[in-house]
Amino acid sequence: MVEKSIGFVGTGAISEAMVRGLLREPPAVQEVHVSPRNSEIAARLAAEFSAVQIAPDNQAVVDRSEVVVLAIRPQIAEEVIRQLRFRAGQAVIGVVAATRRDSLLEWIDADVHLVQAIPLPFVADRQGVTAIFPPDQAVAALFNVLGSAVECESRKEYDLLAAATALMSTYFGVMDMAATWLEANGLDANKAGAFLAPLFESLAQRANVPGVHDFTELSNEFATKGGLNEQVLVDFENAGARTGLHRALDRVFARIEGRDS
Repeated sequence: MVEKSIGFVGTGAISEAMVRGLLREPPAVQEVHVSPRNSEIAARLAAEFSAVQIAPDNQAVVDRSEVVVLAIRPQIAEEVIRQLRFRAGQAVIGVVAATRRDSLLEWIDADVHLVQAIPLPFVADRQGVTAIFPPDQAVAALFNVLGSAVECESRKEYDLLAAATALMSTYFGVMDMAATWLEANGLDANKAGAFLAPLFESLAQRANVPGVHDFTELSNEFATKGGLNEQVLVDFENAGARTGLHRALDRVFARIEGRDS
């Protein structure tokens, strides 16, 4: 899939990651128009990729692009978007965090084709997964170039996956807990990191084998009856880890849905 032109209103970390992923070989887009708002990122991308053009303002991004990505901080999203004029039927991808689709459509105030997405930094390397809503073949194809896409059938599905993305820091937090325990017991910090990172990477790869989605089955596979892995899992469960994690996800989900101030 090769789009003729794609534009980014907002030039932050996610926009940069998407641009880098789209312009890796083979490129998935012919032209990229970026907002001048973050001049450092915009200049870096333009210097590195000949396909990147820095637009004079956000309206020029919209005018010059077939597909417009709204990658704006939610705190200023309404103010920025209401100032823009979109073409009827224009393809728009909203990556504004924790923002309702109906709000975006109200601010856009035009009959556009809007799809929301949750791209993660890994798209820069064409890895990882992006949730999109509503299902859309063209947008899914775009994010399949950048890794893979999960098309959500409902807003609730989309919000649930958005909540799941809040686990990234916790993933590394568990690694840090293990590393600090190893260090406290006398292992060099560099050796702890050199061991744990590939261990967790290998486990993630095992879980990502096509057709493997039963995590309980995987957990049992790696937990010999009466063995060390089973012991840690049981201790972790008995310490309230599952309850605590579910409670944290409940709070994030409520926040995403606007039920938690």
